[in-house]
Amino acid sequence: MTQTLKQLFLSICIVGAGLWLLPAHALAGAPAPASATNPGHPAKAVQRTVVLDVPGMTCQFCPITIRKALEKVDGVIDAQASFDTKTATVVFDPSRTDPEDLMRATANAGYPSTVKESE
Repeated sequence: MTQTLKQLFLSICIVGAGLWLLPAHALAGAPAPASATNPGHPAKAVQRTVVLDVPGMTCQFCPITIRKALEKVDGVIDAQASFDTKTATVVFDPSRTDPEDLMRATANAGYPSTVKESE
């Protein structure tokens, strides 16, 4: 393989790996905030936080699967999962999703959950 082809292949691999690491909502693109379309009137973000009990976590890799499943739900702003506490903390837009959708996402990933706390 020539040096140019090797560099091209390496570039493609690096870009592909970078895209794989991005959360799903970053790849999908987000709508412009209201403040961008209506200067002088900042957007008031409405968001809720819910903590899910996820007792089925059995190893250090389970939280990664759970976090990725939650990030794919439309309206999820942030998702964190902890193996130590066997919980997932999710910040979401309640106009676009709800705790039932979040629980469904973890269950579909193989990790049934229940609401522990909701703010």
